[in-house]
Amino acid sequence: MRNSNSTTFTSRLLASTAAVASALLLSATPAAAQDKPVQLKLSSWVPAQHALNPALKAWGDDLAKASGGSITTILFPSEQLGKAFDHYDMARDGIADVAYVNPGYQPGRFPIFAASSLPFMIADGKGGSAAVDAWYRAYAEKEMKDVKFCFAFVHDPGTFHSRKKITLPTDIKGMKIRPATSTIGQMVTLLGGTNVQASAPESRDMLERGVADAITFPWGSTMLFGIDKVVKYHMDVPLYVTPFVWVMNKDKYNSLSAGQKKAVDDHCTTEWAEKVASAWADFEFAGRAKIAALPGHEVYKLSDSELSAWKKAVTPAEEQWAAGVKGQDPKPVMDSLKKNLAKYKAAL
Repeated sequence: MRNSNSTTFTSRLLASTAAVASALLLSATPAAAQDKPVQLKLSSWVPAQHALNPALKAWGDDLAKASGGSITTILFPSEQLGKAFDHYDMARDGIADVAYVNPGYQPGRFPIFAASSLPFMIADGKGGSAAVDAWYRAYAEKEMKDVKFCFAFVHDPGTFHSRKKITLPTDIKGMKIRPATSTIGQMVTLLGGTNVQASAPESRDMLERGVADAITFPWGSTMLFGIDKVVKYHMDVPLYVTPFVWVMNKDKYNSLSAGQKKAVDDHCTTEWAEKVASAWADFEFAGRAKIAALPGHEVYKLSDSELSAWKKAVTPAEEQWAAGVKGQDPKPVMDSLKKNLAKYKAAL
C-alpha cells in the first residue's frame, strides 16, 4: 500500500506540475506573439476628393490586415499636417509618419530622381509608375537617406494649360509659367520663359491674379483644382509626368517589431507603386475628354512638324539634368531609366 500510495502521489504531483506549466505557457504565448499597437499618420496634400487618396487609404487598410491589426493608419489629406512643399521634411522629422512627396518642389535636392520628369519620356501613368519605382530603388537609399523609401509613382502625362495658345517652343519666350517640377522649370527657362513657383493647391490663384500665364498640369486635376476656370487652351500631347514618392519616418519604422517591419516592406514594392497609381491614372486620363467637352475650351493636337520642333528644342534639358547629378555618372542612371521604361512598356 505504501508503494501504491507513493506512486499515486507522484503521479498526481507530476500531472499538477504539467498542468501549471501548460497554463503558464498558454498565458504567455499571446503576449509574446502580440505586437505593440501602432497608429501611423499618413499625410497627403491633395484635396480630400482627389483620386489618389482612396488608393493611399487602401494601402493603409491592407497594411493593417497584413500586420494582424497591430498597425492602423489615419489619412490626413488637404495639407492638414503641413504644406505640400514641406512633406519630405515632415516625414523626416516625424510630423507625418508616412508622407506623399513631390520631390520636384525642391529644385536641386534630388537630382537623380529629377530624370523621371524630363519632357517627352513617359507615355502613361501605370507602366510609368512601375518603371520609375523599379529604376529608382537603386538610388533612393542614398539620395533620400533621411527617410525610409517606400515606393515611387507618377501621374498620367500632363501638358500645358494656358491663357493663350501654345503650339511651338518659341511661344514660351516671355511667358510666366508655373512648372510642375524643377526639371520642367529648367525647360521653361531654356525656352525663354519665366518660372512662377506655386504648389498645386496654390496654382489657380496664381493664374487668376495674372501672376502666371500658363501651367503644366495633368488633365483630371486641372478640373479638380479649378484651373479650367482660368485657362482655355490645352495642348494635347504627353509633355511630362510628375514623379512622386511615398516615404516613411525612419524612427517610426525602426521602432516596429520584426513582423511589423515585414508587413511594411511587403507594402513598399513596385507592385504597390503601380496599384496606388492606377486609379489616379484613370482619373487624369478621363479629364482630357471632360475638358474637351467644356464650352469655351480648345484642346488641340500638334502637327508632326510642331512636335518635332518641341522634341528638338527640349533636347538640352537632358544635358542640364546630367550636369546637376554630382558624384555619379549620369549616363548609366539615364540608361537604366530608359531600360525600365521599355521593360514596362511606358516609353514615349
